[in-house]
Amino acid sequence: MSIQDEAGRSRSTEGGVESTYAWVRLFASLFIATIGGVGFWAVVVVLPAVEAEFGVARAGASFPYTLTLICFSIGGILIGRLVDRIGIVYPTIVSGIVLGLGYIASSQAGSLWQFAVLHALFVGAASSTMFAPLIADISHWFNRRRGIAVAICASGNYLAGTVWPPIIQHFVENFGWRSAFFGIGMFCLLTVLPLVAVLRRKPPHMEISEASTAPMGAKARLGVSPNVLMALLALAGIACCVAMSMPQVHIVAYCGDLGYGTARGAEMLSLMLGFGIVSRLASGWIADRIGGVATVLLGSGLQGVALFLYLLFDSLPSLYLISALFGLFQGGIVPSYAIVVREYFPPNQAGTRVSIVLMATTIGMALGGWLSGALYDLTGNYEAAFINGVLWNLLNLTIIGWLFLRQRNQRLALA
Repeated sequence: MSIQDEAGRSRSTEGGVESTYAWVRLFASLFIATIGGVGFWAVVVVLPAVEAEFGVARAGASFPYTLTLICFSIGGILIGRLVDRIGIVYPTIVSGIVLGLGYIASSQAGSLWQFAVLHALFVGAASSTMFAPLIADISHWFNRRRGIAVAICASGNYLAGTVWPPIIQHFVENFGWRSAFFGIGMFCLLTVLPLVAVLRRKPPHMEISEASTAPMGAKARLGVSPNVLMALLALAGIACCVAMSMPQVHIVAYCGDLGYGTARGAEMLSLMLGFGIVSRLASGWIADRIGGVATVLLGSGLQGVALFLYLLFDSLPSLYLISALFGLFQGGIVPSYAIVVREYFPPNQAGTRVSIVLMATTIGMALGGWLSGALYDLTGNYEAAFINGVLWNLLNLTIIGWLFLRQRNQRLALA
């Protein structure tokens, strides 16, 4: 049974696009993303403890995070392609098991290299399923509200960053990072698999013809080829997330260096990502009205403002305030790239192309996390790292600004 929405698109009342089941599926996906998102943030919280235990410099301690995000990126693209072919269910089942076992194995590492490799190959690759492929999957279940749906699903990553760091910090301080990682592994094994049962139905795009659902292409709407657009979006994603990574990856260590304590840094990270959730929801609402490109441009400009504020102020109250602003400004950037992809590419390519673009943002986080640590080791403070972030943010603004102008000019030409 189906009805027509105001845009003339058919939507099912019994489990199809925009249905009650679609919303149930969305919130199940949100919970899975929140649990799986621990793979993105736990290593950030334990960075000082790992640095102390293995006796390495800041850049060396940042290496496991960098390697994890590389595996996260590669895994996301491969799994995204698989999801385009067989759906999200089986990849998520396997990833949930591997994620739990990965944390248990990482807790037994005897050296920095063992820790880095175990965490990257198991935790990094497995948690990638709970990000871009899951976002691509949920995008098939909404048309008119796709922006807000993608934003809600993508908020799982930031909800994980809000909930997990204080919990992990508590267990690290009281029981050590190894016990904390073992507990995370057990929790993932017990919670992810039951939630996957909600995702059993096939996405609507597998039931209808591609010709009836494919959006107008990049060539027609931007005047550039699909491959050029993909390359530009990937480069923009790398640039924005190199900038984004400085506060997110190093705020805990930064607060420790300033004498405020790592616990204060963990609180700031939680605050940052909590406001990032607000930003993601607001950006999804905005993207449904002004489109993905304009939403990315808005978020990137505001992120640059917040980064510059870190250069000007370093008192404890100001760092809490700037961290909140940073989260509020930048949280909606990454999911907006998924909206851009869905606006310019057909649905049967969503898993692959969304994963490529979003994993490019992860590569940016990995590069930025390592680069900030290296600049700290070189200079003895984080000022150069913040300046580096501002410059990368300017590159992102240049690319997205150019795409925005191309989009506007093409619309005027077609008017």
